[in-house]
Formats: sequence, C-alpha cells, structure tokens
Amino acid sequence: MDSPQLTPEPSREPLMFDVIIAGCGPTGAMLAAELRLHDVRVLVLEKETEPVSFVRIVGLHIRSIELMAMRGLLDRILEHGRRRPAGGFFAAIAKPAPEGLDSAYAYLLGIPQPVIVHLLEERAIERGAQVRRGCAVAGFEQDDEGVTVELANGEQLRSRYLVGCDGARSTVRKLLGVGFPGEPSRTETLMGEMEVGVPQEEIAAKVAELRDIHQRFWLRPFGKGVYSVVVPGAGVSDRAKPPTLEDFKQQLRTIAGTDFGVHSPRWLSRFGYATRLAERYRVGRVLLAGDAAHIHPPIGGQGLNLGVQDAFNLGWKLAAQIRGWAPDTLLDTYQAERRPVAEDVLDNTRAQMELLSTEPGPRAVRRLLTELMDLDEVNRCLIEKITAIDIRYDFGEGPDLLGRRLPDIDLKQGHLYGLLHRGRGLLLDRTERLTVGGWSDRVDHLADPTAVLDVPCVLLRPDGHVAWIGDDQQDLDDHLSRWFGKPAD
Repeated sequence: MDSPQLTPEPSREPLMFDVIIAGCGPTGAMLAAELRLHDVRVLVLEKETEPVSFVRIVGLHIRSIELMAMRGLLDRILEHGRRRPAGGFFAAIAKPAPEGLDSAYAYLLGIPQPVIVHLLEERAIERGAQVRRGCAVAGFEQDDEGVTVELANGEQLRSRYLVGCDGARSTVRKLLGVGFPGEPSRTETLMGEMEVGVPQEEIAAKVAELRDIHQRFWLRPFGKGVYSVVVPGAGVSDRAKPPTLEDFKQQLRTIAGTDFGVHSPRWLSRFGYATRLAERYRVGRVLLAGDAAHIHPPIGGQGLNLGVQDAFNLGWKLAAQIRGWAPDTLLDTYQAERRPVAEDVLDNTRAQMELLSTEPGPRAVRRLLTELMDLDEVNRCLIEKITAIDIRYDFGEGPDLLGRRLPDIDLKQGHLYGLLHRGRGLLLDRTERLTVGGWSDRVDHLADPTAVLDVPCVLLRPDGHVAWIGDDQQDLDDHLSRWFGKPAD
C-alpha cells in the first residue's frame, strides 16, 4: 500500500525501536511476543498505569488455543483456565459440539481476561520486549524511513513501524484518518460476575423457563457460588456510568420475578452492540490490529480471539519486513487475509444478534435454526466458523488444504506444533528428497515419511497455514520465494 505523502524534515532522531505498539491488551502483548521471536526491537506503550482490576472471564476458542500450543504457551495458560465443551456458542443455542472436530484442542478454555493479558505480556517481556505503562500516544508522523511518535507528556520516540492495538476508540486509527464505518449500538446489555443467594437448581429452572422468551438473559455458574449474569440494560441508570448491583437486581426482578439474592459482585459492566470495521488495516508504516480494526457484539465470544489471531498473522510478516527478507507484497497480505475474516465475524455476530430478538419473526427463525443444528453438517459449520478453524486464506487454486491451518498431527518427533515454537516456516517432507536450500535460516525441514498426511509434502508458514502442497523441488522453490523472499547467498 502507498504511504501518505509527507514532507521530509531536515533531520530526525535515530531509530530507537523497530516497532512501537500502542496498547498492551491481548492483541498488543501477543504481537510483541511474536516480534521478539525474530529479535525485533519492540516497545509497547500502555496508557493505563495499572492492569485492569476487575476479573472478567473470557473464552479462548479452538484456533486461539492451537496458536498458544504452537508457541509453547499452552501449558502455562492451562494452569489458569477451565476447560468447557466446545458447543452452544452460536446465538447461545444449546447444542453440543459435533463429534470429531479436527483439532487436538476441541474445547473452550475459560480464563480471566487479566490473567491471559498478564501471561502474554509476561512472555513478551521474557523475550525482551519493553513495556511502558502510563504512556499514551498523542500524535505521530511517518516518513520513508520510520515513524516519530509523540507521547502525551511531550516525549518523542522513533521507530520503523507503529501498530495501533489500542482498542475500539483507537487514538492511532483516528490520527491516521482511517474510516471506521458500521452500525452504532441500538441496545445495551449488562454483564457481571457475582454471588447468588439461592440454590443452583432454582436458578437453572428459571433460566430454562425463560430461555426462549429472553435471549439476552442468563445466569451461568463459574463455581463456588459465583455466576455470570447477563440482563438487558435498556432504561437502566446513566449510560455514561458503570452499572450498579441494584441495576442488576432491578432487571432480574423485571425479567425473572426474583433477583436470586445476587450479592458481592466481582465486576459489573455494560456493553453495546456497535459493529464497525476499519476501511484499511495499513497506511504506510502504521498498521491496525484487534479492536482498533474491528468491533462487534460479544455474542459467540470471538472478539479477543480475533485480535490474538490478527497479531499471529501480522507478527512474522512485520518481522520479515524488518529483517529484510520479506517479499515485496508480504506485508500487504496482512490486510488481504485478516480483513475478510473480520467481515465474516461481523456478519455472523449480526446474524446472532437478530436471533436474540424477542420479536415473532426472529424467534421463528431461531426455532428453525435450532432444528437445523440437529444436522451434523449445520452444527459443524457453525462451530468451525465461531472457533475460526474453518478459515481458508486465498493462496490461489489448489487442494482444499491449501490456505488452511494444519492440525497438530503426530510426527516421529512428537507433535507438529512443538516444531513451530520458534516462529519459523516448516517443510514437512514425506518424500525425504526435498530441501529448503537457501531458506534454511527462515524455514525448518523435517523429513518424516510417517507423518499423518494425505499429501506428499506441505510447506507451512509460521502461523501454521499451508502455503504449498506437492513433491516437486522447483515448484517448492517458487513458493519458498513467494512467502520467504530470496534465498540467502
């Protein structure tokens, strides 16, 4: 993509960093960790002085869990999470996941959001990233060589690239002048975690009784008497202020005829259902990722996952650009691949929101879809969509596996994902006669005739997506050049 035309200044400060990341949420922390795999000098700026104090439970879907396994992070994360069945995601329609999902990690991992952010930030710092809190981006200018970033305190920093991972109200996106079209929120919902004062059986019975009437109402147990509580927020208190426990009690009594004795809240929040997508993910040396690039209703639990997967897609490409071996168009594939994924997520959340309506038409469609989901093909399609294991990037014509992620298959050296911890490409060679030649500094080679594959050989990108399938060395070399640049001398 073309950089905006800027007037060069007579002199500039020397580059201090390769990449400055605005925002240390899950997207920013994941991106920092990915860049550090390739010795990229990274600074993460976070405007908040302290991590968030409230404990909100989020869910890592199958694809995100796979990515954590690819980088050797999963065991650490599993210590803090709780596995749940991978079903009932789409519009909260209570259907179990189909059998035989093509993943070794076919579950939902519930984990407190501050914990997952801390673990990702910790990994980035362990690898050498710098994180500065209480530092807000106030402005920036870019030129042919880099980006000058001005902080709110007047300090100026210099880097080769700037990535805005600074959320839905992204300062970077606004300063960049990138449009954020979509639909504003038409309604609000209250969500929180709190203890209850009545038996679990009473709650379950009432929720089951009202499930078909009020789709934006539920109480779900999180153990030790703590429940996640969701209720409509229309007409409750001041929208500009956080909700109170009394707001929840009022809405529960209105809907269920009882407030279930809720007390001792862990956290309380309200959220709207705005749906927006950035017109561009890149302008010159400035890029957007996570909520800075897309926002949508939380139904289906896809938001955090979408941002983490953005970071995984961008990290190795931006590192390749900085290390000097990236093909000319590699960085542009970030938008080409990830923006259509976000468009699909926005569409499926729009559809899910319609299915939560209490109007007769949407309720009829919901009943019909509930019946259709008894068909394995329908249920499987929706689960794979929500959990992002159905993604197929457009790499051109070829077998269906081309452009898809490869599951964590068994190999003679263990499991596939254990070979991807370093964030390099991988040639999985069942013929035992191919080579990665001059790309060995970027791509690993495993000759394994026992690999559980239906094709002779595959070339994997660092994000685990299949970039090539075949058994011809010249064809392989062409694709190595396409994704990993010119071979080393």
